[in-house]
Amino acid sequence: QVQLVESGGGSVQAGGSLTLSCATSGYTGSGYLMGWFRQGPGKEREGVASIYVVGGVTLVNYAAAVKGRFTISQDNAKNTLYLQMNSLKPEDTAMFYCAAAKSPSPVPNPLDSRQYNYWGQGTQVTVSS
Repeated sequence: QVQLVESGGGSVQAGGSLTLSCATSGYTGSGYLMGWFRQGPGKEREGVASIYVVGGVTLVNYAAAVKGRFTISQDNAKNTLYLQMNSLKPEDTAMFYCAAAKSPSPVPNPLDSRQYNYWGQGTQVTVSS
C-alpha cells in the first residue's frame, strides 16, 4: 500500500554531513507517523527520529545519541521525508531505514519500531575516522 525508498547514503569522514531522503508512494503527511531507524553492525535496530503531523500540530522526537546533530523534516509537495545528519561520528555507521504508519493520534513511543508497518529497503551510511 505504502512504498518507501531511501537514498542519499554513502561514505564520509568523521565530522562530515549527509542528507538522507525517503520517497513515498503517496501523501504521508497529516495523519501519518514517519520515522528514521538505523541498525549498526551487530546491533539491534534503533529509532533515530520521528515526525507526526495532524491537524496542524507537529511532533518531533530524536534519540539522545543524535539530538542536536540530526534533523528530520518532510516536504509533502514532494512526498519526501528527509534526515539531515551533521557532525557524523563513526558510531553512526549503520543501515538507515525510513518507516511509516497511519496513525489517528500521537503515540507515546514514536521511536519504537513496533509502531510502524511500512518500511523502506535501507540505505548504508559509513563514517570513517
